[in-house]
Amino acid sequence: MVDRSKAKLPTLVRLYIFVILFIAAPLSRGFCATSFMRFLYPSFSGTWATPWIAKEAGYFAAEGLDIELVRVGGSTRIVAALLGGSAPFVSAGGSAAIAASAAGSDVVIIAAAFNVSAFHLMARPEIKQPSDLKGKKAGISAFGSSSDLLIRLALKKYGLEPGKDVAILPMGGQPEAFAALQNGSIQIAGLTFPLYLSAAKAGMTEPIKVSDVGFEDVTGTVITTRSFLSQQRDPTLRFLRAFIRGVHRYKTDKEFTKRVFAKYGKITDDYLLEGTWQEHAAILQRVPRPSLRGLQFLIEAQFRDKSPMPKPETFVDNSLVDHLEKSGLIDSLYKQ
Repeated sequence: MVDRSKAKLPTLVRLYIFVILFIAAPLSRGFCATSFMRFLYPSFSGTWATPWIAKEAGYFAAEGLDIELVRVGGSTRIVAALLGGSAPFVSAGGSAAIAASAAGSDVVIIAAAFNVSAFHLMARPEIKQPSDLKGKKAGISAFGSSSDLLIRLALKKYGLEPGKDVAILPMGGQPEAFAALQNGSIQIAGLTFPLYLSAAKAGMTEPIKVSDVGFEDVTGTVITTRSFLSQQRDPTLRFLRAFIRGVHRYKTDKEFTKRVFAKYGKITDDYLLEGTWQEHAAILQRVPRPSLRGLQFLIEAQFRDKSPMPKPETFVDNSLVDHLEKSGLIDSLYKQ
């Protein structure tokens, strides 16, 4: 005969189990504890600043996300890190995401803060016109990056063969390219604010205008993988909700944004801070939907010898931005 008094769990053990079940119950009903995630970005530039602003404003924390921002130079390196599992979300140039997806990965662009290129092609003072670049060196972030694509398009437009007439050297990121430009290791590089302004103040020239090249971009992106998206759609929506609030703060709160620039870029010159905000706030998209037209431009530049060419729709998933727009989130931000 079993002694039922001995079979009963001790009171403290039963109380402990009750507390654990009580705490866990909200999670099973759809609530979520704070989730730690890394977010990788390529350089200290106004192009990639939206996640900095969202973090500093507390928007990620409000969504239950503990986001660690990590700089990794070069868009192709960042996309490789994404595929290697280093982070669930990254920012990188659209061209690097397209190349990875076309190679068979499940990389997908789910948001883009900008569809207009913020690059400026800055050259050493002795470079007065495109023809002066013959026999010289161009600095890019990495092969396959947006700066690589832009440099190649610009050189070809003026009859210069990349790799033959002008050497293409990967620098790792814009800060490294700017340093190489200053010391004369390279003669031209693609820079965005604030480094573009620093280059201009240092006497660098702008022999090729990006607008003359006809380059459109998909940048300031949020990129993930389709496998992560299918398994973690809710945290992805929460991340994008915070990102969209960051876009709004970027556009509408100059002084806060300049303080964030100063912190992440270690900038004290108000001329650089003001110029960076002025340049980017004007072209930020209220609805950060990747441009299919911009993607088509990148596809034609990368796959001009491929037939048929990939469709731009295959590289994006706009469903999350569409959902957040229809929810009224974006309109509500700009009505405040």
